[in-house]
Amino acid sequence: MRLPAPARPGRGAAHGMRGPSWRGAAGLGGSPGSSRGGAVQAGAEHTQQHPAGQGDRGGEDAQPVTVPQLSPQLPPRLTQQPWHLLYSTGRDGFSLRTLYRSGARPDSPALLLIRDTEAQAFGAFSASAIRSSSGFYGTGETFLFSFCPELKVFRWTGKNDFFLKGDANLLMVGGGSGRFGLWLDGDLHHGGSQPCETFDNETLSHREEFCIQDLEMWGLA
Repeated sequence: MRLPAPARPGRGAAHGMRGPSWRGAAGLGGSPGSSRGGAVQAGAEHTQQHPAGQGDRGGEDAQPVTVPQLSPQLPPRLTQQPWHLLYSTGRDGFSLRTLYRSGARPDSPALLLIRDTEAQAFGAFSASAIRSSSGFYGTGETFLFSFCPELKVFRWTGKNDFFLKGDANLLMVGGGSGRFGLWLDGDLHHGGSQPCETFDNETLSHREEFCIQDLEMWGLA
């Protein structure tokens, strides 16, 4: 998935790549962002991609490139691990059930990458596989992020442990008081984002409800 960043307010469509391009390099190295308020941010000066280790081969063998400012936000044990594409709406169709079936082993982390129809890029990181469940699961390493167009990372506040919960009709990331940091419906065509207690996040998309253009899930080999 190549995700162009959304336009800056009042400047029309974005030109070139300021958002993430997810494939091409063998590792996920990068430089840390700065902290401002409750979210970790990184400026546009850090958005240059790493040199491709093996080229953009596409398909299942391609490894993801998070833009350099996202990589330092991952747990240190994962920054140099080989990531593989587990699920893609472009390859596998739009289905939450299929996404669950595509998951890696239960202890494998997952990186969920979304682009909506307004070209806004955002997503979620989970230290465990994204799966169907009867209750909430996950750890405090879970976080939400968005590019608008600069990276903002929203980490666990400690207020609750509503990290992830999913069934055939709905996937939720973060919650509290009836609001979800990120939710996706069963056909993966629609979703939403609201400020929630788990991550004290901003709305990840331009609107509280959005339509999905592309979605990918990456996991460790």
